[in-house]
Amino acid sequence: MTTIAIFNLLQFIGGIILSIGYIPQIIKIIKTKSVRDFSRIYIGGIFIGIVFMEAYAVYMYFGLGAAGAFFITNTIALLLSGIEFTLINLYWNHPANKK
Repeated sequence: MTTIAIFNLLQFIGGIILSIGYIPQIIKIIKTKSVRDFSRIYIGGIFIGIVFMEAYAVYMYFGLGAAGAFFITNTIALLLSGIEFTLINLYWNHPANKK
């Protein structure tokens, strides 16, 4: 296995671990409809950062034909963080979030 292949594998594994971290939080939001303890600025900032990283991943993959693992894992992170951000905004004024 080449050095590049090893680093691609490490990036893929790390990217998957980071991406699936959104799933338990999304499930909890859907079940409880409670987002009282979330910061929309923080979650929105993370989402916007991932959008910018996705632009770079698209360029690297389609423009240069490289970084396929980064493109895949970043796309998963973009979708899941977008779902989380949308749910937070959707439930922000829900009665479960009133003090």
